[in-house]
Amino acid sequence: MTNAPDFTLDTELAATEGWDEEGDAYERVSADGPDPEADPTIGAQDLAERHALRRVDGLRTELEDITEVEYRQLRLERVVLVGVWTEGTVADAENSMAELALLAETAGSEVLEAIYQRRQKPDPATYIGRGKVDGLREIVQATGADTVILDGDLAPSQLRNLEDKLKVKAIDRTALILDIFAQHAKSKEGQAQVELAQLNYMKQRLRGWGGNLSRQAGGRVGADGGGIGGRGPGETKIETDRRRINTKIAKLRRELKDLKGTRETKRQERVRHHIPSVAIAGYTNAGKSSLLNRLTNAGVLVDDSLFATLDATTRRTTTTDGRVYTMSDTVGFVRHLPHQLIEAFRSTLEEVGDSDLILHVVDGSHPDPEGQLAAVREVLAEIKADRVPELVVINKADAADPMVIARLRQREPHSVVVSARTGVGIADALAVIESELPRPDVAFAALLPYERGDLLNRIHQQGEIATLEHTADGTHVTGRANDDLAGELAAYAV
Repeated sequence: MTNAPDFTLDTELAATEGWDEEGDAYERVSADGPDPEADPTIGAQDLAERHALRRVDGLRTELEDITEVEYRQLRLERVVLVGVWTEGTVADAENSMAELALLAETAGSEVLEAIYQRRQKPDPATYIGRGKVDGLREIVQATGADTVILDGDLAPSQLRNLEDKLKVKAIDRTALILDIFAQHAKSKEGQAQVELAQLNYMKQRLRGWGGNLSRQAGGRVGADGGGIGGRGPGETKIETDRRRINTKIAKLRRELKDLKGTRETKRQERVRHHIPSVAIAGYTNAGKSSLLNRLTNAGVLVDDSLFATLDATTRRTTTTDGRVYTMSDTVGFVRHLPHQLIEAFRSTLEEVGDSDLILHVVDGSHPDPEGQLAAVREVLAEIKADRVPELVVINKADAADPMVIARLRQREPHSVVVSARTGVGIADALAVIESELPRPDVAFAALLPYERGDLLNRIHQQGEIATLEHTADGTHVTGRANDDLAGELAAYAV
């Protein structure tokens, strides 16, 4: 306060003299301008937002110190993983269980125990058999788990029987993946696609405690919550809920149809301007987003977790000779990807089928990269994208075993080895991508007047230039172009 009797301006100014050196009052600004590293990319902002919730120190009543633990881990589910091994080797079964553990951790749970057994086929009643259910119940009670996750697509009756016997929640692999997608979807289209897949999954699994979903509305529908719009006193609660789910599904499909129309309009514009498209596809956490950032400086989110990014990202880029093309990142695939997700994301996955080249990214440091390749190609065949030219990109070369890379190169002759993290092999990959892009069909030779610089610019963007010479009469250029551009160049042919 300036009215204080002991206040003097000189004294207050003298008190500020060490602030810049101490660095605790104001942040210094460089004379050369702001630091470019201080401006985070969109992906960095998304990653910071995802990990923004932190625990407040000193508020936990338990004795153990977990100061650095994220706030969300205070409410993690404690899960036990269960698998049934019906075919393949022991290594295949262990890789599948390891992947299920990563999925569970990505969904926000703590894995306490993981067990699997060899069976010719899953038990139709309990998936693992009556004897194994008793053993699993003992494990659940001993570990204090509150959820059991099963590595398979279970029928509603199997889940219900397991919950009745284990007295804890039981979910299958499909529900787990749907939960991860629901957490990571950000765009309007992505959220609608995930909700549609969840509703299709939930519709067949409606269940209530004590059979309350089987109760009828009774004689006075209005008093029991049916009200106007109900089908009468004979309609049960489960029928009402299923009808509401069907209504919501129909609404989401209409919304996705409108969004698909917008996507198709953008695609038609690219086709009309003869802009080639490259789609990046591959197994989840293989490094697709990192590769897109390295190739186009897209700045999208990168995180070492499964299904970190779900929303398709398209970036415009150019070749070394000036041709324009687009590169799109797509949703990652996984073994036994739920059919509901494939149907819900079909409009997004169609971007892969309509592309001119697929960059199939595989994690070279993974224990089973061949299994990743087979799982992705199975989904590509289902969406009719297996006919598109494919370039296998073996990523994470800095962490992979050279023997594994040599084995993959022998198995996939049309492949390149890169490291999106260090940049090794990126230049070679770009050279192969440019050579694989579709080439214009029509050869031309034209003398363009200098006032037709627009045509020369289109040749740079859409065609291939073999020779270019500036003369007194105009620009003499030869090369190849598409039919539309070649037709306009015909008036200046030489």
